[in-house]
Amino acid sequence: MSPASRDDTVPVRAAVHPAGHAVLRGGRASFLVHRRAVAVAAVLAVLLACAVVAYLCVGESFVAPVEVVRVLFGRPSPDELVVGTLRLPRLVVGLLAGAAFGVAGALVQTVARNPLASPDVIGVTHGAGAATVAAMSFGAVGYGALPYVSVGGGVAAALLVYSFAWRRGLNSSRFVLVGIGVSVALGSLTQLFLTKGDYLVAQQAKVWLTGSLNGRGYEEARPLALVLLVGVPVALWAARAQRGASFDDDTATALGVRLDRVRLGLTAFGVVLASVATGAAGPVDFVALLAPQVARRLTRTAQIPLLSSALTGALVVVVADLLARRLFSPIELPVGVLTAVVGAPYLMWLIVRTRSRTGGISS
Repeated sequence: MSPASRDDTVPVRAAVHPAGHAVLRGGRASFLVHRRAVAVAAVLAVLLACAVVAYLCVGESFVAPVEVVRVLFGRPSPDELVVGTLRLPRLVVGLLAGAAFGVAGALVQTVARNPLASPDVIGVTHGAGAATVAAMSFGAVGYGALPYVSVGGGVAAALLVYSFAWRRGLNSSRFVLVGIGVSVALGSLTQLFLTKGDYLVAQQAKVWLTGSLNGRGYEEARPLALVLLVGVPVALWAARAQRGASFDDDTATALGVRLDRVRLGLTAFGVVLASVATGAAGPVDFVALLAPQVARRLTRTAQIPLLSSALTGALVVVVADLLARRLFSPIELPVGVLTAVVGAPYLMWLIVRTRSRTGGISS
């Protein structure tokens, strides 16, 4: 969804665009809406609602869907402890983290103009992870401050990648390759922190590094929810700015787009989202890579749809965590293991597909 034009006199109405769009006008604002994107977002929302109910129903003890709905609407239920206290807080973290990873991946891929670019591939989540593991291993801050430490680490990693990749412009191939190199270096630094810190804390950090929602609750969800809420106006701006950022440098400059500022704003928002999500749920790999591309293929839009990316990311995390809890019960796997099982083959397929089309990694 992106602003299309302005009209001070036309009341709220929809005009069908010949290319399958609808123009919604109201007062001074108007928005160009891709009808297929709206339909896909609606279907994803329904699927996500079904996944939420299934997540709250399934566990060591099965809870009837009727009781789940009663708890969600705040009505008295004998399953309040199981649903409302044990399962719901973990679900909320998964939903918010998945949505944040989905939007972050969409923004980074838009800036890089490369489907291989995502916060976990170019080093952002590795930077957030290294900073968080260092804080956990050496007891530098309290547990509640870890999301803020993650933001600092993610921003530092993004600045490092951006500075090395910038050469009179941002080349997508160089951006991805520099990011992969920074990711490897930060992974080695994380392992160093694990060997130097307290043994018990290091074991907890290793579990966190795999991306796990076990033990997560409203304390971890609060900072992430705040960032997402404050970021709604930024997301509306980003939906419009994506159109200019997707052009090459010469075309964007000719159209009067302040490309450097737009790219910086989109990247900064994506880095903050990915970093806070990493602090809340750990580095859940490949969600930020997978969700935007799935959303784009479903909607068939020129730009990566942010709303569908958020819904796809949330759906992937919720379903993956449900399978992680029940697939090998009573053993519980970290959710990051399940997302990696799906995401790693997809990444290899994407690399092979890109190389076969262009002879190398390109936008």
